[in-house]
Amino acid sequence: MKPCLTLSLVPSLRGGPWVLWDDLATGIRKTAEFGFSAIELFTDGPSAGDPGELKRLLQENNLQLGAVGTGAGKVIKGLTLTDPDPSIRQDARTFVGEMIEFGAEHGAPAIIGSMQGSSNETANREECLKWLGDALEELGEKSKNAGTFLIYEPLNRYETNLFNRFGDGCEFLDGLQTTGVSLLADLFHMNIEEQNIAQSLVDGAKHVGHVHFADSNRRPVGYGHTEIEPIARALTDIEYEGCVSAEAFDWPDPDTAARQTIDSYHKYFS
Repeated sequence: MKPCLTLSLVPSLRGGPWVLWDDLATGIRKTAEFGFSAIELFTDGPSAGDPGELKRLLQENNLQLGAVGTGAGKVIKGLTLTDPDPSIRQDARTFVGEMIEFGAEHGAPAIIGSMQGSSNETANREECLKWLGDALEELGEKSKNAGTFLIYEPLNRYETNLFNRFGDGCEFLDGLQTTGVSLLADLFHMNIEEQNIAQSLVDGAKHVGHVHFADSNRRPVGYGHTEIEPIARALTDIEYEGCVSAEAFDWPDPDTAARQTIDSYHKYFS
């Protein structure tokens, strides 16, 4: 497993669940200095810094790119993969495809979270799941062909009404033809929706592709009430080898949040 820190390069979204903010070079340097192995980026599109800068900074600081988030497609551009308008759905696929290519340049997967959208009075659940499945089939294959994979994230009930529980996400992936899609186990969302987080991870072991490491209140692990020890034991037992990434609020401040996260990582995974 690899401890991973999050960096948002979208100043307008300050206050969201990312630990470091705004400056690519400083964020990457700090991530390495705090002892993390990887960094997860949230950007407003398929680039970060000047041409070649991200690759150089990762190499200089001996870091991997853990993942790239696609959420700006929804929160900034208003795109989802389940919009009733087919032109918007296509624009959403195009945006995610560009993010897949961006991540793949550095060996990293892209994450689909908020861009999955929700069903509503103009698009029922059956229609939305058909659109979502079609998009994941296409984008999963695109990811495989690019040498990486796509990460789909079940979200809590307040953020989507498509898939909230990890097991339901597993069943959905089992029904797809592509093998290029895995699931994101976000401990914040799972704390809301799962009866037993550790058991859900064991039951869905083959689909676990990425982990978001945050406590019950989405602060860094150790500042809430989630019982991490059985979760860590489950991830070890299923031989998970991916990122354990701090998609958490920068509480009480970014540096303290980063230190708390790496201390918690070593406490439960060393």
